[in-house]
Amino acid sequence: MHAANDGPRERLAALGPEALGDSELVALLLRTGGNDADALETARELLVRHGGLSGLARASVRELRGPGVGPVKIASLRAALELGQRMATRRIAQGDAIGDPADVYHHFYPRLRHALCECFYILLLDGRHRLSREVLVSKGTLTASLVHPREVFRPALREAAASIVLVHNHPSGDPTPSAEDLAVTERLVRAGEILGVGVLDHVVVAEQGYRSLREIGAFPG
Repeated sequence: MHAANDGPRERLAALGPEALGDSELVALLLRTGGNDADALETARELLVRHGGLSGLARASVRELRGPGVGPVKIASLRAALELGQRMATRRIAQGDAIGDPADVYHHFYPRLRHALCECFYILLLDGRHRLSREVLVSKGTLTASLVHPREVFRPALREAAASIVLVHNHPSGDPTPSAEDLAVTERLVRAGEILGVGVLDHVVVAEQGYRSLREIGAFPG
């Protein structure tokens, strides 16, 4: 059992960072408060004043400065927010190995989160799942006629890719795969089996997150 008045540090140790609210995480960075306010109260005031984490990330040094928030704490806040931003927008460079669908999501999310139409990409990989190149196959509503196996596998065969990853976005913001997504995936997986180029995954990227069709069991058996 954990007491209701346990501080952020105790809750972090007991429950992990995902259990903490924004103000508790900010309080851990501040460590102490000011003007008779503790770190948690100071963190809450900062978040309210700047409109949440996104506003906090955009705030200047002058705007962040206040009671209990001096140069050292501001430096810690800005460093932590910048690290979070870099993690959220990390790109896969040529030669990097793709470890999981989250890598693909973070690679494409900054570009596709506000795209007004569906964009279909393939990632060409070598035998060790390292990125050789990305290719934009089509723009427009995803259909079997628009994303033809010929257009998908031509660059893969030309560049002797060992496997590929399919990627497209949902402008609606909802990453849930549609019936057309499933049909196109099955068609391309079967074509890849015939051509000897494995389709490792199909990742749907959207404002609300992503779905890996392989992870949710939507790949053909």
